[in-house]
Amino acid sequence: MDKRKTYDRIARFYDLLDLPFEHRRYLPLRRALFAGVNGALLDAGVGTGRNFPFYPSGAEVVGIDLSPAMLQRATQRKDALGTAVELREMNVTQLAFDDDRFDAVIATFLFCVLDSKHQLPALKELGRVCRPRGTIHILEYAISQHPLRRFIMKIWAPWVRFAYGAAFDRNTGQYLDAAGLELVEKKFLYKDIIKLLTVRPKTP
Repeated sequence: MDKRKTYDRIARFYDLLDLPFEHRRYLPLRRALFAGVNGALLDAGVGTGRNFPFYPSGAEVVGIDLSPAMLQRATQRKDALGTAVELREMNVTQLAFDDDRFDAVIATFLFCVLDSKHQLPALKELGRVCRPRGTIHILEYAISQHPLRRFIMKIWAPWVRFAYGAAFDRNTGQYLDAAGLELVEKKFLYKDIIKLLTVRPKTP
């Protein structure tokens, strides 16, 4: 099943499925994700709009997603919260934006969903639309090195793959150099299982 069909299928249940993790784990991570960013922002993989409350005041935000059903939920959240964001249906590997369009790009668990063959094209596109001095912020899972947490993640992995088309072990960082990006900072925000990669386009 392709990713668009997967997320069209689960869109109506997505927030409910994620609810325990959202309140116990993700809320503080979203605050950290948007710390220090402003200007023209791209929220790549906007989903149902969980990032909306954390957009910086005055920022010009565009949110994209592959799934029309997820965007419909995001539109409902946008209207309810009064969030200033332009929502567009778009594939992250084929962005319909000019070069150097955004000051910053945010990708919240997007790369957990992208298969290996799509990781490099997606990174290249994000790098293309990010301004030379801009930054790309990638929040993603990593397989824990702690024995118990690692065991639990292995048990959860088949469900995560079935329900979300996602994986805990994408290791997006391995594609940065080939995508023309350089790592600014890598840090774990939740134990050793959720990390934030801050990257930027390489300069000549």
